[in-house]
Amino acid sequence: MKRGASGHSWFRRFLLPGLGVKAVVIGGGYATGRELAEFFLSRGPWGGLLAILFATLLFSIFCPLTFVVARRFGTYDYRSFFKRLLGPAWPLFELSYLLFAVLILAVYGAAAGAIARAIFDAPEWVGTIVLMAGIAGVVAFGNKAVERLFRDVSYLLYGVYALFVILALVNFGDRVPAGFAAHAQTSGWALSGLTYFGYNIIGAVVILPVLRHLTSDRDAIVSGVIAGPLTMLPALLFFIPMVAFYPAVQSATLPSDFMLQRIGIPAFHLLFQAMIFSALLESATSSVHAINERIDHSWNARTGGSLSHRARLTIALVLLLGCMGLAGRFGLVALIANGYRALAYILLATYILPLVTIGVWKLWRMRRAPSEPELPLSSPIELQE
Repeated sequence: MKRGASGHSWFRRFLLPGLGVKAVVIGGGYATGRELAEFFLSRGPWGGLLAILFATLLFSIFCPLTFVVARRFGTYDYRSFFKRLLGPAWPLFELSYLLFAVLILAVYGAAAGAIARAIFDAPEWVGTIVLMAGIAGVVAFGNKAVERLFRDVSYLLYGVYALFVILALVNFGDRVPAGFAAHAQTSGWALSGLTYFGYNIIGAVVILPVLRHLTSDRDAIVSGVIAGPLTMLPALLFFIPMVAFYPAVQSATLPSDFMLQRIGIPAFHLLFQAMIFSALLESATSSVHAINERIDHSWNARTGGSLSHRARLTIALVLLLGCMGLAGRFGLVALIANGYRALAYILLATYILPLVTIGVWKLWRMRRAPSEPELPLSSPIELQE
């Protein structure tokens, strides 16, 4: 694999950040189709399509801005990033992130439980426990294990989604144009796209540890712009076949299962559900890993040491047991419908608004004179490695 002067591969510089954002976004509701039904198909086929394209554009604007700011600040965990961005007010984002982690992990637990029930007729807690074990096993080994997961699951995910679209179009593709033609509703798509972007853009700060591979502002901009299509392409590929069964598919707890039953290939049904479970695994892993990295950064600043594998595993298990306990209490549909909108507005206020005001202002002030030295590109975590 070709490497730049810094030894960082083009994959890690240009594709890994976008695949990391996709890993955060695609979990719980997106992979199962539940988020697509809630935020996009609810606006009608055309409105949903416009909302997806709008969300893609927003990701391609604010991911590069986040990546450039993080690189200029030299901050590769969310705590350091927001201490530089918000100053003494940084705990506001910490609270927002904790809310995100609790909600998103509960969604993932509910989705894993729903898959276990739909495919194996097993109790929902079985799927939740298996997912917890997988997450804890990966995050215990730190950055390299998480990056490997992003890469490997991405191959599986894009391949299965492409096959899904082909099979769906072969089996009921003739219904898709009729679905678009019969429902011309487009109102409210901009708000839906903004809301979906608003709570999912947190992925750009969740994956800050992988930005240590960036070697220039150009890397940050290119990888950030690419992140939009990488993140939303699977959503678009899933959304188009869903139109064939609009509006019935909108009320399904697992729209993916609804569609797979109509494709009618048992082996592919199992493969697709395995892919969804893998997507849940990478999404939840990225969220838990971000918390581990935040704690590791604080621990390093205080003691000069790093968290052990056992400490990372313990933190992950405590967090997962607390958050996923909510899954059985509320269920997937209620968690997505009621929790995500509130989270979107909170994150727009504590992240996006400060980024386009304070962040842009600080970037302007940090413009270097030609004689000034290059800004540091490595976090304390990376220097240990």
